Amino acid sequence: MSKKRVVLAFSGGLDTSFCAKYLSVEKGYEVYTAIANTGGFSDAELANIEQRAYALGAVKHATLDITQTYYEKSIRYMVYGNILRNGTYPISVSSERIFQAIAIIEYAKQIGADAVAHGSTGAGNDQVRFDLTFQILAPEIEIITPTRDMTLTREYEINYLKQCGFEADFTKMEYSINKGLWGTSIGGKETLHSEQTLPEEAYPSQITATDEEHLKLGFVKGELHTINGEVYEDKVEAIRRVEAIASRFGIGRDMHIGDTIIGIKGRVGFEAAAPMVIIAAHKMLEKHTLTKWQMYWKEQIATWYGMFLHEAQYLEPVMRDMEAMLTSTQQNVTGEVELILRPRNYTLVGVESSFDLMKTDFGEYGEVNKAWNADDVKGFTKILGNQMKIYFNVQKRNE
Repeated sequence: MSKKRVVLAFSGGLDTSFCAKYLSVEKGYEVYTAIANTGGFSDAELANIEQRAYALGAVKHATLDITQTYYEKSIRYMVYGNILRNGTYPISVSSERIFQAIAIIEYAKQIGADAVAHGSTGAGNDQVRFDLTFQILAPEIEIITPTRDMTLTREYEINYLKQCGFEADFTKMEYSINKGLWGTSIGGKETLHSEQTLPEEAYPSQITATDEEHLKLGFVKGELHTINGEVYEDKVEAIRRVEAIASRFGIGRDMHIGDTIIGIKGRVGFEAAAPMVIIAAHKMLEKHTLTKWQMYWKEQIATWYGMFLHEAQYLEPVMRDMEAMLTSTQQNVTGEVELILRPRNYTLVGVESSFDLMKTDFGEYGEVNKAWNADDVKGFTKILGNQMKIYFNVQKRNE
């Protein structure tokens, strides 16, 4: 009888390395490993991960490049919505997990796998993101999670791999780094304590720029299109270019504190130079090109969209409805925004846009009115105050 096939979401770290051996040796599966790259791995890193997969006995390893898909189906809408979870976090690495899960389960269906596995622990958000996505898209495929189910320690996993003849340097790093196209998350001993923050050396990108620098970002219908006048048709490359420029200043560093999917509070440090600069510039352009009510209702939708994305609800159909609304708001969000970058901060200078609602013949704020006269304002103000006048009149009558 042929062995059953399992597709393991494989990062090459300790947990997934243990799973690769355990599923083969103890459970008798043919192990197919797959990594879904959403822009956080270099070619050299991907090659090392593939080499490790085969060294652990994988029947086949697949590298699934879904970076463009991740941009088109997630990042684009996060920019449209200026999404910062709790006003701080640009939903960096956490937004990637759903798309990685989708890619993994589609690959599992493609090769006719009997099961799919991941190395998430029982204390984080990723277990829910993977499980829920797998359950919805392939309910017929079994989900296996050895690390979570067996409540394993690092020492146990390392010793098990050694007993199986596999030795590698799994020295626990002082800081856990998860790098992605839309930012990098950083976990360490300080993130476990409410009163502490990360030290300078914990951040992967160190500050190398000391003088201020002007940066111009151009948008077409809400999407980043030019950087300092240079056109970028490839939006992924545009994001990487902004990251290379802004990360030298240490911009985009912060600590995210929020509610996890499983109900506990969590803290994680992050650096996200490109997201923070792009979102700030985009939001300023919107302030000039959208109406008051477009801004208001878009913010309401964006808050829900970001929360649903973070909490594994990407496949909920209402997300497509919200994406349609966010896209609709971007028709006039075209123009160029100038910023000044400095170590650890930036200043938004101003915008140039043919859709700028400040550039009007109706008047100039605080200076001159052209579309109405003094009597118009007097009458408008009198009617505007009617509701409040009635309220205070009744209150006075009942004193």
